[in-house]
Amino acid sequence: MSIPAKNPKISFTIMNELVLPNDTNTLNNLMGGRLLHWMDIAAAISAQKHCNNIVVTASVDNVSFQHPIKLGDVITIEAQVTRAFTTSVEVRLSVWAENIPSGSRVKSNEAYYTFVAIDQNSKTIPVPAIKPETEDEQTLFDGALRRRQLRLVLAGRMKAKDATELKALFSE
Repeated sequence: MSIPAKNPKISFTIMNELVLPNDTNTLNNLMGGRLLHWMDIAAAISAQKHCNNIVVTASVDNVSFQHPIKLGDVITIEAQVTRAFTTSVEVRLSVWAENIPSGSRVKSNEAYYTFVAIDQNSKTIPVPAIKPETEDEQTLFDGALRRRQLRLVLAGRMKAKDATELKALFSE
């Protein structure tokens, strides 16, 4: 039985959080671990929307903190599935920090999370494919295979010589 493909926008998720004193370090900046926790929740919601099933976090790509998020800021996390593989999905996240009194809004983080769909017995299950409709969705979809191969090479689950998409980048 074939699972119908889905458009990425079905998985689009927006999550907002207010940075409170308990979320900050001694410099009144949001603690990185708290942000990663919120990002994981937003990404899981997005992945579950796509898979219509339970998902578990398989990997988190490099997360760079480009801009500090301050006490009192409102963060907005946007998450969307970019590509589906056999039993896993890649989710792209963008994090925005907004200081409501000043009206300033800045992008502070971006990352990719990978989730695996599982059944009630913790066995992996197939996920619906992605059918990109916009140019941006197609660009993210195309890049997902390279990002996946890089993840697998770095995790020791794929030999670099077998990462054909990555090799193609360097031979152009």
